[in-house]
Amino acid sequence: MTQPTPIRRAPDRTTRLLDTALTLAAHAVPVLPLRAGKVPFGNCPACTANACGGRPNMKNPGPCQCPGACHAWAAATTDPDVLTSPPWASAWRRAAAVAYHPAGAGVTVVDLDDAAAVAWARASLPATRTVPTTRGEHWIYQGVMRSANAVRPGVDVKSHMQYARWLGHGTGRLTALPPAVRALVVKEDTTPAPDGVVSSPHRALWDRSIATGCRHTERFVRTGLERGLTLVRARTESGAGSQAFGVARFLTIQHAQCPGPCGLDAIGEEIVAAAVSVGVPEPYARRAVTNGLEKAPGRTA
Repeated sequence: MTQPTPIRRAPDRTTRLLDTALTLAAHAVPVLPLRAGKVPFGNCPACTANACGGRPNMKNPGPCQCPGACHAWAAATTDPDVLTSPPWASAWRRAAAVAYHPAGAGVTVVDLDDAAAVAWARASLPATRTVPTTRGEHWIYQGVMRSANAVRPGVDVKSHMQYARWLGHGTGRLTALPPAVRALVVKEDTTPAPDGVVSSPHRALWDRSIATGCRHTERFVRTGLERGLTLVRARTESGAGSQAFGVARFLTIQHAQCPGPCGLDAIGEEIVAAAVSVGVPEPYARRAVTNGLEKAPGRTA
């Protein structure tokens, strides 16, 4: 008599999530479970308000020896014995997703929350590995940095002291963390004067006499520069520093094929002045513009 073929049941959700976590941990990606709502499990009573001293990998190292999945991102681990331990088993049974600690994996996630944010990234950031999300995309860069939420509409930066949902490996080649992303988290408070404009020191303007090796006409250069300065000056609330970086980078690329010199330092001074005029601290404005001039490919002096 022929024996009936055994029915193969698909792994349940708990098994799938734990298998994913163990696979990531085996590849040196620190992981943790998330409950419904895409949030970590709360601290146990002994760890509430960091009474235990915090996890050793938190901002201030502490003595916490809690065996549970406490302290959100700081609980992320690559230890399979911890992930499969009885205290964590309860969390996995109630888990809705797997998360990971980006900085612990050596990466930074630019979380783009909607189509408008994705369109901005495609126009402003270098291409890298992307992972689709429910409403947008995660752009993943190689390298770590400070995290910040709402750096611009629909954009969060997740790396140190943050977690991100694991949504798959994504597609595309992993790119090194660019200055444009680092610039997003630098606080850009504007400090407008009573009349709404911050004065800035006079700086020499770009002219043809200092660009003897530029292949462009003066009209071409001035038109492009004025358009860029207009974009920077429009950022009267926030983001002028990042915009200044982007303008400096874009204008430098336009001169990549020039024999030089093109007077890019003078162009940079005008961009700095525009950023300062809307309240960006000059040291930050100068750093952002310098990075834009130096990081763009084919820089000519």
